[in-house]
Amino acid sequence: MAALESTLGPVQVDNRIQSLDVARAIALFGILLMNITAFGLPYAYNDPTNAGGAEGANRWAWITINMFFEGTQRGLFTLLFGAGVILMTASLEATRRPNATDVYFRRNLWLIVFGIVHGFLLLWTGEILYYYGITALFVYGFRHAKTRTLIGIAVGGILLTAAWNGLDTSNGLKKHSAFVVADSLKSAGDSLTAEQSGAIEAWNGMVKEFKPDSAKLQKEIEAKQGSYWDILKFQAPVLTRFQSWWMYRYFFDYFSMMLLGMVLFRAGFFSGRVPRGTYWTMVLVGYGVGLTINYFETMHLLREGWSVVAFLRTGITYDLGRIPLTLGHLGVLMLFAHGGLFAGLKRALSAVGRMAFTNYIMTSIICAVVFYGFGFGLFGELQRYQLYYVVGGIWLFQLVVSPLWLARYRFGPLEWLWRWLTYGERPVMRRG
Repeated sequence: MAALESTLGPVQVDNRIQSLDVARAIALFGILLMNITAFGLPYAYNDPTNAGGAEGANRWAWITINMFFEGTQRGLFTLLFGAGVILMTASLEATRRPNATDVYFRRNLWLIVFGIVHGFLLLWTGEILYYYGITALFVYGFRHAKTRTLIGIAVGGILLTAAWNGLDTSNGLKKHSAFVVADSLKSAGDSLTAEQSGAIEAWNGMVKEFKPDSAKLQKEIEAKQGSYWDILKFQAPVLTRFQSWWMYRYFFDYFSMMLLGMVLFRAGFFSGRVPRGTYWTMVLVGYGVGLTINYFETMHLLREGWSVVAFLRTGITYDLGRIPLTLGHLGVLMLFAHGGLFAGLKRALSAVGRMAFTNYIMTSIICAVVFYGFGFGLFGELQRYQLYYVVGGIWLFQLVVSPLWLARYRFGPLEWLWRWLTYGERPVMRRG
């Protein structure tokens, strides 16, 4: 996320790779596209039958997101973060700073702190900075590794994540099979063993996780429409689990995608030093594989009425569709960023990307005001498709405000604070 550095002081902003900023802005917008259901509806991120509606425009909204964007925007943002690691470390080392390692680790330790604040105090359970800050500490040791080594480790990590997802899916389907046997015996009037009774309880518990009852849905709605402290008490246990167990569970996902981002940056992928045919190949192959798999997954879920078993089955091929589609999206972004059209839009997007940290946190604050009880209290009140009006409004706001801010100031407010904390020197904020 850093710019090229030419002095011994903090990273400067005079020389940037615009395509990285443009791609970062679009990935940031895409993350909101995915997260908005979690901001505005209870337990509806994956399953539209839980809340927000599953017919008409709501159905099409779910189909569009599930087909084209599920899992890819996080992947894009992580790739770009990995590219930023190489950009920053190469810049630091080029200046022969004696404390380059200290700067890098201090930067990411502060990112972890920001992630904790963002999650617990700004009330966003889907926060991602904490994961990036921790993962970046491990990535640092691979900055000088050979490209083939990085690719090998990244592929291995992606396969490990996919295998773990597959194991979870397999265990879930085994629970269902054991439930079917036990439930048939129960229906026939046979007595059940303790193991068979446990099988029924285990499956029913899993179903409740996927499809909570009305009481559980109402509990979340009441909490989110309550006071700041009501929301904090409700979300703190959830976030604690996310920032502990989930950090281990999805570590290799983030780690592998960061390594791939480092590989792509080295290859000149972001600076436009690769032939345009490379981008087109990535688009055609990525979309050809990713959209095909996602289509069959989506159709299966629709045919099965979003059943728990259907969700488990689609978990088998989830990563096989998500990773290629992420790379296809990245190819499109690079064609757009290095093309000659829409120069004004690209300038605005570049400004959004340069303020990605500020805009990311700003999104959470805006959504908290819109949906939570201390603001307009719209949590659980809007239909799924109506949530995307909020998304469009935030996109437009940031596209207008970010260029205006950077016309007067050299950094976004949080970027400025982060640099100050990282380098121990207060950067000059105003231009001219």
